[in-house]
Formats: sequence, C-alpha cells, structure tokens
Amino acid sequence: MSVVIKVENLSKSYTISHKSNERYVALRDVIANKAKGLFNRGIVQPFKRLSNSTIPQLPNSTVTHPSSNSTATQFPSSTEEFWALKDIHFEVKRGDRVGIIGRNGAGKSTLLKVLSRITEPTKGRIEITGRVASLLEVGTGFHPELTGRENIFLNGAILGMTRAEIKKKFDEIVDFAEIEKFLDTPVKRYSSGMYVRLAFAVAAHLEPEILIVDEVLAVGDAQFQKKCLGKMEEVGKEGRTVLFVSHNMSAIRSLCSTALMLNCGSIVEIGRTNFVIDKYLNTIESTHLENTWNNIATSPGNEYIRLKSVRIIPEIKSQNDNITVATPIAIRFEFWNLVPNSFINLSLVLWTASGECVFNVGSKSLKLKKGIYCSTCSIPGNFLNDGTYSVEIYFVKDSSLVLFKKSQVAFFQVHDIERYGWYGKWIGAVRPALPFSLEECNEHHI
Repeated sequence: MSVVIKVENLSKSYTISHKSNERYVALRDVIANKAKGLFNRGIVQPFKRLSNSTIPQLPNSTVTHPSSNSTATQFPSSTEEFWALKDIHFEVKRGDRVGIIGRNGAGKSTLLKVLSRITEPTKGRIEITGRVASLLEVGTGFHPELTGRENIFLNGAILGMTRAEIKKKFDEIVDFAEIEKFLDTPVKRYSSGMYVRLAFAVAAHLEPEILIVDEVLAVGDAQFQKKCLGKMEEVGKEGRTVLFVSHNMSAIRSLCSTALMLNCGSIVEIGRTNFVIDKYLNTIESTHLENTWNNIATSPGNEYIRLKSVRIIPEIKSQNDNITVATPIAIRFEFWNLVPNSFINLSLVLWTASGECVFNVGSKSLKLKKGIYCSTCSIPGNFLNDGTYSVEIYFVKDSSLVLFKKSQVAFFQVHDIERYGWYGKWIGAVRPALPFSLEECNEHHI
C-alpha cells in the first residue's frame, strides 16, 4: 500500500518565559497603581472641582508603559527552550489505523496539531497525500454564531467538497450526530456532548482520506464513544487512514492495527498494537500519589478552573506500607474557582492501567463563589481489585458543559493479599467483599 503520511526529523520547540515574582500583574493593577501615585503626589485631587487656572500641569516625565525602565516595577525574567517533539520519524500507509499513546505531556496532541497544519514545526519535513479531517478539540472548526446546519456546509467547504457532495452526506451526518431538533440553533448554545457528536459526524462522513482524532471523544457518553469507534473502524476498512490518540487502551487495542508510543517528545516504540501497549503498561509509573501546583499562573486549567493539588491518601500505618485491596483510600483535590456564582459539578473517573473505566462518580450542582475549594472522594477497603489505577477529574458547568478535565493526575498501585487459597488473577475491575450466607438445607427444601 502507498504511504500517505511521511514524517522525517520532525521537531517542535516552544519558548517558555519565567518570572522570579509569581504574582500576575493585570492591566487593572497597573491603572490602579498609577492612579494612586497621582493622588499621593497631589497631581489629582478627588471630589474637588478645579477651574482651568488651578489644574496643575503634569511633569515632563509622564506616565510610562509598564514595560519601560522608568516608574514601572520590573521583574527579572528568563526564558527556556522546551522541545515538545524531538526528531520524530515514521510512515503511515493508506488504510492504517494508528493509535498514539503516552503519558500526559508526551507530545501526542502536539504531533496531531503539526500533522493537521494547525501548528508549524520548528524543523523537519512532513509529506501528506490526501484530504485531512481533524477532531482535536471540542468545536474545532465550528463558527459559534452559525447554526449546526450552516457549520456542516462550512466544514465541507473547508475540506474542498462541493455543495452537492455535502448535501448527499447531510442526512447521514444529522442522523449520526442525533441533533436534528437543534439543527438550526447556533452551535454556541450546544452542550459539549452535542458539539462533539456533530464535530465527529462531520469529520467522519465528509470522506476525508485521513481522519485525525484526539482524546476529545472522552467528552461523549459511553454509547456515543462505541458508535464513534465503530465508525472509525468502518472508515479504516474503506481504505482511509485513521490516527487516534487515547488513554483508553481497550479502545486502542480494538481499533488500531499499529501503535506509536511517545515519551518526552520522542518515539520510544512503534509496531504491533498489543506489543506497544504491553510495553507502555510495563513502563508506566505505578505510584504517583500527589501533584501540587502552588502558582495559579502555571497550574493546569483555564480561565474558569485551575487545579491546585491532587492527593491519594491511603489509610495505612506508615509510608512504607503497601496499599492493598483492603486499604480505604481518599482522593482529595483542591482547585481555584475563577468564576463567581457559577454552578459546578465535580466528577471523578477512576481508570485501570489498560484504560478500562472502573467508575465515574459526580457531585450535585454546587453554586460556588470565587475562591479555593477542596473536595474528597472516599473509596472503601475491599472494593478495588489489585492493579494500577489512574485518576481523571472533570469540572462541569450546569451539568452539561465541560469547563476543564485533566487525565492521569495521579496514580496508585493496589497490592494483593491472601485470597483463601486462590493464587490466580481475579477477573474484574472491582473485588468487593460482599456477604455470603451458607446453611444446610433440609431434604424437603430441595
């Protein structure tokens, strides 16, 4: 089969700025400080009407831009070059279904953005043969003011399709996305689930030769995820190419014929899916009980939510003790809520190392003020099976819109204990200690 994607010596670097002072200075702070200075020097007198003859003149050294070297406070800064991708080489043939795996920060999303021509590489060469459709973030490529119907035609036009070709696929797209009632509603009013359903339906049905999909499908419900995986498999069987990033190893195993494993911006393994996934699971850090971010400006999040810390707190006697299947565990996370009077649902998802969901628990809708909040989810002992688990956290607005999610924020290993003479691996993600009753039955009860 012919090669449709050829990547040679691909690298992508970013320049990161560091300031010694952690405080973020907003425009309102600069204006307020300058105003205070004018008042303190007597240049401006509040609450007093002045005639033209009594208005004092500003001195020649006028107020300067905060970036200049005069009255503005200067914070020492330094820069650092960060390589998100480094010397990437690989080829993808027509019809291949490639799963891209790796820890957070490994470079997976950056690689897809470069392949989708959203981000320019720092150096290297990419050859792509065929029309590319990308689904990298919720609402990518949608105009928020346009309706669902209008965005379908807009995206088709961007992909180079004629209006007749788009109309031919229109009904299939609407049926797949399940948004017929809201077809003529501006997409800015869609929930995150509706956004994803429509975005995937458009990307998958408008016949791109290459379909690139990031972890965005995790926003949808389980039924829709299954539907999408089926569609991607169908696309691959039609001879089109799929690149798929996911933390769900089960989905990668079932969908992809080849897997590519990234670590720190470099390819560490590429080959048969099962082989690469097994290597990834063997190298993944099994215990990372705490992550803390003290600087709000650099912590994970956005303008709505910022994570402050995530901690796995096992009920053990000493730090040297193992977490066992009988150990109660608390998962505690702190966050900054940056939007006043917002209604937020908190959701916590626990995953096995192979990408199977153990459970997804959520809070009721809580009205929060701006500030720092702490939330705890408790897992009783004698509930989880032995194995490695990772934690994912969601912050949802009005029970529908995902404001922010963070995967693999913490890891922990659950160890086995004596199991009544059985030494094999117990099946199942959970292993609860449920009561059994046993009594001898009289013959007439049989």
